[in-house]
Amino acid sequence: MAPPAPRGPLSAALLRLLMRRRLATLDHVDAAATGLLARTADALTDADLQLSLFLLYELHYGGIEEVPDSWEWEPKLLAARQSLERAFELALRNAVPHSEPDHDVPSALADLIARAEPPRLGAFIEHDATVDQVREVLACRSISALHEADAHSWTIPRLHGAAKSALVEIQSERYGGGQPGRMHATTFARCLRGAGLDDRYGAYADHVPTAVYTSANVMSLFGLQRRLRGASVGHLAAYESTWSLPVGACANGMRRLGLGDDVIAYFDEHARADAGLEHLATHDLAGALAEEEPDLAADILFGAAACLFIDGRLWSGVLSRFRAGDPALLQPLD
Repeated sequence: MAPPAPRGPLSAALLRLLMRRRLATLDHVDAAATGLLARTADALTDADLQLSLFLLYELHYGGIEEVPDSWEWEPKLLAARQSLERAFELALRNAVPHSEPDHDVPSALADLIARAEPPRLGAFIEHDATVDQVREVLACRSISALHEADAHSWTIPRLHGAAKSALVEIQSERYGGGQPGRMHATTFARCLRGAGLDDRYGAYADHVPTAVYTSANVMSLFGLQRRLRGASVGHLAAYESTWSLPVGACANGMRRLGLGDDVIAYFDEHARADAGLEHLATHDLAGALAEEEPDLAADILFGAAACLFIDGRLWSGVLSRFRAGDPALLQPLD
């Protein structure tokens, strides 16, 4: 992705370091990180922290323009990432209620999802949203949807047996089942173009609210660390429930607004696929992992609760802005 604009002194120092390719300037990043961690009131909503963490994670995905690929494993950058991750994970565990399951994990997941208050954005899109508001939602979703499956794929080599098989089956669907044109990221890129938006990854990095980065960073935090494999599985199980952004309702809203076939097709395809993936994720994946590694049951529920909390807050925030007559983005799309 192209480097975005900074959102504070830490991301500014980090971007200067990455663009200049001079690790000698890492001391400035360390100092900025220390200052940020000392003053931040909430690591989950701190724009500077979340963008900085996102940039460091991005080195493990498609990379950032002009940054050497070898810097993915640069020890000094990994150390900087670790300090941010500690604060992020601690804030997440403090904010998200979670506990040991008192019955089987699939049932506990179903109860957790049923108890959570959905953000209602899907119903708003279905009945009330304008075309401009839909385009803002798509721009927000673009940060994660253009590599939608990748964060959870890190978990595949960390599983065994039935759980591993189930995760591969889920990811195969998300990657198009061997057909590149059916990959979810590819169909979402067509959706963006159909809505008159830019389909380049990171095109709206400067537009989206901080909550978009927090949502993406939760998936990377869980996926990139083997000790959090249970949380990654739980996150995927909740994500596939389509709880926070019901795709069927969104598809109906796109039809109501007369948007093109490429826009509607993405949500229709998701609605079709998710009907099967939800059971597969909660029972064959999460349930199997809990049976194979019972000590991970609490982490599975933590990951699911984190998804519901963070994504719920993201889309509820977008809906609140719309209902107040305000845009959800930090700057206009056009």
